[in-house]
Amino acid sequence: MNKPSGSVPELLPRLRRFARVLTGNQEIGDACVSAAVEHVIQGKFPGVPARLALHRSVIEEVDATNGIPMSGRAAPRDSVQRNLSTLTPVGRQAYLLVAMERFSLEEAALLLEMTPAEICLLLEDAEQDIASQMATDVLIIEDDTLIALDLEELVQSMGHRVVRIARTEQEALAAITEIHPGLVLSDIQLADGSSGLDAVGKFLPTYRVPVVFITAYPERYLTGTKPEPTYLVQKPYQREALKAVIHQALFFHRT
Repeated sequence: MNKPSGSVPELLPRLRRFARVLTGNQEIGDACVSAAVEHVIQGKFPGVPARLALHRSVIEEVDATNGIPMSGRAAPRDSVQRNLSTLTPVGRQAYLLVAMERFSLEEAALLLEMTPAEICLLLEDAEQDIASQMATDVLIIEDDTLIALDLEELVQSMGHRVVRIARTEQEALAAITEIHPGLVLSDIQLADGSSGLDAVGKFLPTYRVPVVFITAYPERYLTGTKPEPTYLVQKPYQREALKAVIHQALFFHRT
């Protein structure tokens, strides 16, 4: 089995992203990460590589709290709970561990205390369950033509429809007003120096739509000091990892 290296601080950005996608909420995810880090520092998983130990602890926290922060503060969960009925929690965990976090089948099996064969079955079931969700119209905000075309092919292979490709912030704002997409895939730094992040910030108060950011510099936006993108994928992206995040973004935002 591979043994990923890295200190706890180095692993935190990816771990926080995993927890946020797993729970569908930044506050809930960060609460689970905080508790998990304490457990790992206290030596709950002796001899286990830090990355494996942290993910195992986050999964335990999510399972133990059912997605509710330890403080017990209320969070908007009704639509999320309705969506959870179509995908088992362990299936969602297995899918994200392999597709997004790039753990091997053996590592995912260790984390979930299952066999690799059982993980394979979970992945097949999760893929079918997620794919059965309603297809949607997609807006791509990307100034690189080749990347935009690759994203278009990827989302179409998932059964969605790409209705517009915007290269600048102004094009994105015009598109969102005109077509009201069900999903947005957005780069952050655009061709004319404008920002996909700024564009999204302007239309989200009016149009409720899940957004997946795709950037070469994810660490700039995972600082823990302000509201952050829930769904963030690093360039160059792995196609299966991006598919997993798209599935989760749609899954948690369906009403």
